[in-house]
Amino acid sequence: PGPLTVGPISLDDSAKQVTVDGEPVALTPIEYNILLLLMRHPGRVFSTSQIYERVWNDPSLGSENTVAVHIRHLREKLEIDPANPRYIKVVWGLGYKMEKA
Repeated sequence: PGPLTVGPISLDDSAKQVTVDGEPVALTPIEYNILLLLMRHPGRVFSTSQIYERVWNDPSLGSENTVAVHIRHLREKLEIDPANPRYIKVVWGLGYKMEKA
C-alpha cells in the first residue's frame, strides 16, 4: 500500500517516514504508532483506552493522561496551530480521531 495522506501529513509505513508538506518529521515510536492507527481509520473515533491498548499492547488502566501527552506532542509536530488542530481532533467524552481531509 502507498503512503497514507491527510491534508499535508503523509505517512509511509514501509519507509517508517512521516512528512508534513514534504518535510520529514521526527516522531517517537509511540507517536508514530498512534498516528498510524488514526490515519488508517480516518473519521473513526478511538477512545484513549482503545489507543492505549492498541499502541502499548497493555490494559489501559489510568492511561488517559499518557495518551493525551503523546497526542499533544504529535500535534506540536504536525499541526500548523497545535492549539486549534485541524487534523488530530478530540471528540469530547469519546476520544480522538484523524479528520478526513
